[in-house]
Amino acid sequence: MKRNPRKLKWTKAFRKAAGKEMIVDSTLAFAARRNIPVRYDRNLVATTLKAMQRVSDIRAKRERAFYKKRMAGNKEREKAANRKLVAENEHLLPRIRASEKMQHEAEQPLTEEMTMEIPAQKVKRKQETKQRLLVGGGVERMDVD
Repeated sequence: MKRNPRKLKWTKAFRKAAGKEMIVDSTLAFAARRNIPVRYDRNLVATTLKAMQRVSDIRAKRERAFYKKRMAGNKEREKAANRKLVAENEHLLPRIRASEKMQHEAEQPLTEEMTMEIPAQKVKRKQETKQRLLVGGGVERMDVD
């Protein structure tokens, strides 16, 4: 069955027509096949291989830039879609009353300070030190005898 290659999503023709791949780029011309036989020359082969590597590096760099430019607005679009979804289905979200929220905030400072042994950075002295994380944020250093 014959099909239009620009309508089949997996073809190069579709990807180029839809703007998902680079169409106009000078590095693409290097990939063209040349059917002219050339006499073997070691220097020519060495320079050709270097040029091929350089061209592939340039192409990869340009493709990354092309992809970043194409995907630039995705984060904002995704955030907008997420906000819309939450707004439409807000009735499914659990509700927290103001009194419960205040009670929850009041309970948090009453919890004990978490102590956690963190190896301190190398000190010139041979004295051991430990660090204790405070609940409100910050670090308290302790000398251990």
